[in-house]
Amino acid sequence: MKKPKKCISVEEARKEQDEWVKTRGKDIREAEGYEDTREFWYSLDELQEYLDYVREKSKEQGVEKPGIRFYLGAYPKTKEKKSYTTMFLSPTKEAQGDTESAGEDSDPNNYEIEPMNIIQGGEPPMNY
Repeated sequence: MKKPKKCISVEEARKEQDEWVKTRGKDIREAEGYEDTREFWYSLDELQEYLDYVREKSKEQGVEKPGIRFYLGAYPKTKEKKSYTTMFLSPTKEAQGDTESAGEDSDPNNYEIEPMNIIQGGEPPMNY
Protein backbone atom coordinates (compact mmCIF):
# COMPACT_ATOMS: atom_id res chain seq x y z
CA MET A 1 0.00 0.00 0.00
CA LYS A 2 1.24 3.48 -0.84
CA LYS A 3 1.72 6.05 1.88
CA PRO A 4 -1.14 8.59 1.91
CA LYS A 5 -0.29 11.98 0.36
CA LYS A 6 -1.01 13.97 3.51
CA CYS A 7 1.33 12.10 5.87
CA ILE A 8 3.87 14.24 7.69
CA SER A 9 7.20 13.22 9.15
CA VAL A 10 7.68 12.28 12.80
CA GLU A 11 9.91 15.36 13.12
CA GLU A 12 7.16 17.65 11.79
CA ALA A 13 4.62 16.11 14.16
CA ARG A 14 6.95 16.71 17.10
CA LYS A 15 7.53 20.33 16.03
CA GLU A 16 3.79 20.92 15.74
CA GLN A 17 3.06 19.46 19.16
CA ASP A 18 5.96 21.35 20.76
CA GLU A 19 4.57 24.59 19.31
CA TRP A 20 1.13 23.80 20.73
CA VAL A 21 2.60 23.08 24.18
CA LYS A 22 4.67 26.32 24.16
CA THR A 23 1.73 28.49 23.10
CA ARG A 24 -1.80 27.20 23.66
CA GLY A 25 -0.78 24.61 26.23
CA LYS A 26 0.99 27.25 28.30
CA ASP A 27 -2.04 29.56 28.17
CA ILE A 28 -4.41 26.77 29.23
CA ARG A 29 -2.08 25.65 32.02
CA GLU A 30 -1.85 29.22 33.38
CA ALA A 31 -5.60 29.89 33.07
CA GLU A 32 -6.87 26.58 34.44
CA GLY A 33 -4.07 25.80 36.91
CA TYR A 34 -3.38 22.31 35.54
CA GLU A 35 -2.05 20.64 32.43
CA ASP A 36 -4.93 19.74 30.15
CA THR A 37 -4.99 16.69 27.94
CA ARG A 38 -3.84 17.19 24.36
CA GLU A 39 -3.73 13.67 22.97
CA PHE A 40 -6.54 11.23 22.32
CA TRP A 41 -6.50 7.51 21.61
CA TYR A 42 -8.92 5.58 19.41
CA SER A 43 -8.65 1.90 18.54
CA LEU A 44 -8.61 1.16 14.83
CA ASP A 45 -11.65 -1.09 15.31
CA GLU A 46 -13.66 1.73 16.93
CA LEU A 47 -12.64 4.21 14.24
CA GLN A 48 -13.41 1.76 11.45
CA GLU A 49 -16.79 0.92 12.98
CA TYR A 50 -17.68 4.61 13.11
CA LEU A 51 -16.39 5.30 9.59
CA ASP A 52 -18.45 2.36 8.28
CA TYR A 53 -21.51 3.70 10.16
CA VAL A 54 -21.07 7.20 8.67
CA ARG A 55 -20.50 5.76 5.19
CA GLU A 56 -23.65 3.60 5.40
CA LYS A 57 -25.89 6.34 6.86
CA SER A 58 -24.55 8.82 4.30
CA LYS A 59 -25.29 6.38 1.48
CA GLU A 60 -28.87 6.02 2.76
CA GLN A 61 -29.16 9.84 2.57
CA GLY A 62 -27.71 10.01 -0.94
CA VAL A 63 -24.51 11.67 0.30
CA GLU A 64 -21.81 10.64 -2.15
CA LYS A 65 -18.73 12.15 -0.52
CA PRO A 66 -19.01 12.01 3.28
CA GLY A 67 -16.21 13.28 5.47
CA ILE A 68 -15.26 13.64 9.13
CA ARG A 69 -14.53 16.89 10.96
CA PHE A 70 -12.68 16.76 14.31
CA TYR A 71 -13.83 19.13 17.05
CA LEU A 72 -12.31 20.01 20.41
CA GLY A 73 -14.68 20.30 23.34
CA ALA A 74 -14.42 20.31 27.14
CA TYR A 75 -16.24 18.38 29.82
CA PRO A 76 -18.08 20.40 32.47
CA LYS A 77 -16.10 20.99 35.66
CA THR A 78 -17.44 19.19 38.74
CA LYS A 79 -16.30 18.89 42.35
CA GLU A 80 -14.69 15.55 41.46
CA LYS A 81 -13.29 16.28 37.97
CA LYS A 82 -11.42 19.02 36.17
CA SER A 83 -12.76 20.35 32.88
CA TYR A 84 -10.52 18.32 30.59
CA THR A 85 -10.51 18.76 26.83
CA THR A 86 -12.16 16.12 24.71
CA MET A 87 -12.41 15.56 20.97
CA PHE A 88 -15.39 14.39 18.97
CA LEU A 89 -15.85 13.41 15.35
CA SER A 90 -18.62 14.97 13.27
CA PRO A 91 -19.82 13.59 9.93
CA THR A 92 -19.91 15.98 6.98
CA LYS A 93 -21.51 15.94 3.55
CA GLU A 94 -20.37 17.54 0.34
CA ALA A 95 -21.23 21.17 -0.26
CA GLN A 96 -24.00 21.86 -2.74
CA GLY A 97 -24.47 24.62 -5.29
CA ASP A 98 -23.04 28.07 -4.67
CA THR A 99 -21.40 27.15 -1.34
CA GLU A 100 -19.01 24.79 -3.06
CA SER A 101 -15.70 26.39 -4.01
CA ALA A 102 -12.45 24.82 -5.07
CA GLY A 103 -9.76 24.64 -2.43
CA GLU A 104 -12.08 25.58 0.44
CA ASP A 105 -13.32 23.32 3.21
CA SER A 106 -16.95 24.18 2.72
CA ASP A 107 -18.46 20.76 3.41
CA PRO A 108 -21.15 21.24 6.06
CA ASN A 109 -21.69 19.08 9.11
CA ASN A 110 -24.27 16.32 8.64
CA TYR A 111 -26.44 16.78 11.72
CA GLU A 112 -28.59 13.80 10.74
CA ILE A 113 -25.79 11.43 11.83
CA GLU A 114 -24.62 11.36 15.45
CA PRO A 115 -21.09 12.52 16.31
CA MET A 116 -18.65 10.19 18.07
CA ASN A 117 -16.78 10.87 21.30
CA ILE A 118 -14.42 8.52 23.09
CA ILE A 119 -12.95 9.39 26.48
CA GLN A 120 -9.37 8.23 25.93
CA GLY A 121 -7.35 11.37 26.58
CA GLY A 122 -4.10 11.40 28.48
CA GLU A 123 -4.20 12.75 32.03
CA PRO A 124 -1.46 13.90 32.14
CA PRO A 125 -0.88 14.05 28.39
CA MET A 126 1.80 12.02 26.69
CA ASN A 127 4.33 13.85 24.51
CA TYR A 128 4.62 12.74 20.91
